[in-house]
Amino acid sequence: MGIEKFLFWKVGLMVLALIGSSYSTLSPTGVNFEVVALIAIKSDLNDPYNVLENWDANSVDPCSWRMITCSPDGYVSALGLPSLSLSGTISPGIGNLTNLQSILLQNNEISGFIPTSIGRLEKLETLDLSNNQLTDEIPESVGDLKDLNYLRLNNNSLTGPIPGSLSKLEGLTLVDLSYNNLSGSLPKVSARTLKIVGNPLICEQASQNNCSVVYPEPLFFPPDNGKDQYDPEVRLGHLRRYTFKELRASTDHFNLKNILGKGGFGIVYKGRLSNGTVVAVKRLKDYNAVGGEIQFQTEVELISLAVHRNLLRLWGFCSTENERLLIYPYMPNGSVASRLKDHVNGRPVLDWSRRKRIALGTARGLVYLHEQCDPKIIHRDVKAANILLDEDFEAVVGDFGLAKLLDHRDSHVTTAVRGTVGHIAPEYLSTGRSSEKTDVFGFGILLLELITGQKAVDFGRGTNQKAVMLDWVKKLHEDGKLNLLLDRELKNEYDRMELEEMVRVALVSTHFNPCHRPKMSEVLRMLEGDGLTEKWEQSQSMETTRHEKHSKRYSDFVEESSLVVEAIELSGPR
Repeated sequence: MGIEKFLFWKVGLMVLALIGSSYSTLSPTGVNFEVVALIAIKSDLNDPYNVLENWDANSVDPCSWRMITCSPDGYVSALGLPSLSLSGTISPGIGNLTNLQSILLQNNEISGFIPTSIGRLEKLETLDLSNNQLTDEIPESVGDLKDLNYLRLNNNSLTGPIPGSLSKLEGLTLVDLSYNNLSGSLPKVSARTLKIVGNPLICEQASQNNCSVVYPEPLFFPPDNGKDQYDPEVRLGHLRRYTFKELRASTDHFNLKNILGKGGFGIVYKGRLSNGTVVAVKRLKDYNAVGGEIQFQTEVELISLAVHRNLLRLWGFCSTENERLLIYPYMPNGSVASRLKDHVNGRPVLDWSRRKRIALGTARGLVYLHEQCDPKIIHRDVKAANILLDEDFEAVVGDFGLAKLLDHRDSHVTTAVRGTVGHIAPEYLSTGRSSEKTDVFGFGILLLELITGQKAVDFGRGTNQKAVMLDWVKKLHEDGKLNLLLDRELKNEYDRMELEEMVRVALVSTHFNPCHRPKMSEVLRMLEGDGLTEKWEQSQSMETTRHEKHSKRYSDFVEESSLVVEAIELSGPR
């Protein structure tokens, strides 16, 4: 072989290696059809935050693009673009992504119609286009999605009849068509949960019972008694059911060395599945005790529907006679709490820039839970130990073990107090009543943890102080001594104006009266630089009025609380 031919042959092999698993998607002329489809989707969308910036038409492999998930054989399997303020329309080119299993475009401002080409996605299991501005009819082609499990088209402006073709789909778990302008008769849909409330033209013809919201029935899983005698294809939506045997093997029989964290409802272990995937396995304790089974069903069925880039995604579950386990992706950078004191080459891992990004990401995740998720979710234990960090140090809100789900008609829920001292809102300590404003308080304390580099639960340990980080910060801020607030490890590598703004957001968020705290969406806007001055002036005016009547510290609420407080500390990679 001549040198020229050899070099040509070698370069050819290198190109094939670079193409890798995406080779199967190339045409004879070297065009990747999935890249073409994704660029068409990008072109028809307006992307105000440039989240699709690295979608490159010249690329041969889209698997490294943001918001894209690929299967092991290199095909695009998930398109996840929820809550990104996207507008524009859905390109018909989406129908060329024939290996898609999940489309998540909810909580945007997308208009236009649902393309009929979507019916070509025969592997699609989850389609969520809810909370957009879609119009026109639901295409009959949705009935061709034979693997479809979750269909959420609620809160749009869709018109016309509900496609009769939906009756062909036998694997549906949830169909939510509520709050549209649909009309006509109601076809027989075999979904376990069907929601059509908020469609007046249907409701006028249907009985009140048929038109009201149908809540999910309790889950019933065939028992896994350790002998693996069940259908391995059993799924709950996009979730996989794992056997106890494989999870036990993945964690080396739940070896103590693999413990990532402990919480009120169980222990989290690092596991490695047989295919090499590293996961976090949450083994629930006392599942048959009060709250245990409720906890399991809450996380499996409802938390799995909460999908956002700043929320920890539930991957799977295991249910046996004696065990309940949940499987999550492994977060390689652990939790904020576990990294606050870490250094690399003498510099803090969480520098000021990363701490700001963590604050913004956490806020976005909580905004989704409170204002965009249906039903809305209260986390109830927002703290540095429950904010996880992915490979890019992006904040991921984890541990929904204490979450309470609220119907939109409810403003609060009353329970026994659970949480972490130093993070629990005063009204929750006093009455056991929690609301979205409870999370706002916890987020304010999280901001103080990011600023000070200390965990509220540890603050003052070794002294006579008792969980009084908030009182201490208020006093130093009043005295104009912000330099004493900041984590010393950051030294002078921070922006003083940004520090002042973040402290003010924290103090506004931790107002003792929940009615005077902002919503999380307002908190997010303040962190982004909009509306802080006005909110701060209002807060100061309220504080002046309050001080005229009486002066109370946060530590007073802690000392006066007669409710049981379970201090839960989760740390380490999760």
